[in-house]
Amino acid sequence: MGPRDEPPRLPEGGFAAWSSDRLAMARRGAEECGDVWQLEPGVYVAAAAGPCEAVLRRAQDFPKAPSPLFPPLKRSRSKRSGGAPTPEERAHAHAARMRGLRAQAVAARIGEIAPGTARFADQWPTDQDVEVLPLVRHALAEIGVSFLFSEDAPALLPRAAQLFLAREVLVRPSRWIWPRWIPTPARRFRTRQQVAFTDALRPVVRRRRSSGHLGDDVLGQMLRPSPHYGLLPEEAVLDTLPGITVATFETPSRAAGWILLHLARHPWAADRVAAEAASLPMDPAATTSAHLGDLRFTQAVVSEVLRLYPPSWLLTRRAPRQTRLADYTIDAGSTVLVCPYTAHRDPREFSEPDLFRPERWLEEPGASAGSAKPGVFLSFGTGPHGCEGAALAMTVLTLLTAHTARRHHVSEPPGPEPTYRVATLEGLATVGLRLRATPRG
Repeated sequence: MGPRDEPPRLPEGGFAAWSSDRLAMARRGAEECGDVWQLEPGVYVAAAAGPCEAVLRRAQDFPKAPSPLFPPLKRSRSKRSGGAPTPEERAHAHAARMRGLRAQAVAARIGEIAPGTARFADQWPTDQDVEVLPLVRHALAEIGVSFLFSEDAPALLPRAAQLFLAREVLVRPSRWIWPRWIPTPARRFRTRQQVAFTDALRPVVRRRRSSGHLGDDVLGQMLRPSPHYGLLPEEAVLDTLPGITVATFETPSRAAGWILLHLARHPWAADRVAAEAASLPMDPAATTSAHLGDLRFTQAVVSEVLRLYPPSWLLTRRAPRQTRLADYTIDAGSTVLVCPYTAHRDPREFSEPDLFRPERWLEEPGASAGSAKPGVFLSFGTGPHGCEGAALAMTVLTLLTAHTARRHHVSEPPGPEPTYRVATLEGLATVGLRLRATPRG
């Protein structure tokens, strides 16, 4: 069979049907049209693991658009600021951040991460139905900001919370899609919060550099000179931190909501996690990577929830020039939507794909807790733009799950209707989720 130039479309497709129920439309497109299908002319959906991985790894053919959420602040060249960082300097800043976010760096600091996850479980109000996502978000913000900035975190945490609020305001649904150059009220608010965060962080950077005490956190790694590019300019450090600061807690909070909901709906799994978590030290600060490694079933629960409900369930890429994908021609200027949600529910890759079966991560050939065959598990993306905080997120979510199940039985409020709504616009989230924590005897 020769190349096929037109991917199939659903008969009742289009953005109107897509907007009414994105998850159902994504499932239907994958089932009826195949691994790649066309939503609208020039808009394609990669629905299976193979084409999803191909798009994410072929960054030159399908580049990631610059984030519109926290774009670089506009600055004129001056002695004080040094001007906006160049693309090369931003790439170097990313490499410097990764020194502090790679798996080995996270493993070395587990004793700093674990107390925050235990504190969340300890502070959850018991024997009452509470909305959990704000509690989770606050706990994960403390952990994430501390991981980035250590002893300077308390002063920066309120600014990080305002950055999150600016993000939420910016992504709210609107009847109008304004060009990016129009300074809407939401964009002006975002810019003010970026400036405030940067102004709070600038004296921290200068104090650390002048004192020589750079720190062992992520910021400290960014302030260390590299043999490849030397010392990062101050603005390259500052401009690239608002986005990663919010990312350390915003996306993991979405995942945590789904995890806690599954603890409530699958008590047998929660009991097994609780039994496993009994091996954790009573003092969370004494937790080591060895303790984390012993939480194999807990990691499997986290991986399985991330498979079923990937927080970033849809990733957008664009084709700057004509290219090929799964035997189809993708025209220049087209948009490709990468859908881990449907890729993770492909029966060719996962047996009984719609069932919650955490043991699959411990039993299936080639799979282990937190990993799968390359290109099949896409909750953290893959390729050059894979999630740089994946190791931190997996560690935080595993410890949060373990400490919560160790201390509490989690349950949903009684009643036939769910106490949350599924949000899909900027990620997959359980908005308004209410749960009850009852102390374990």
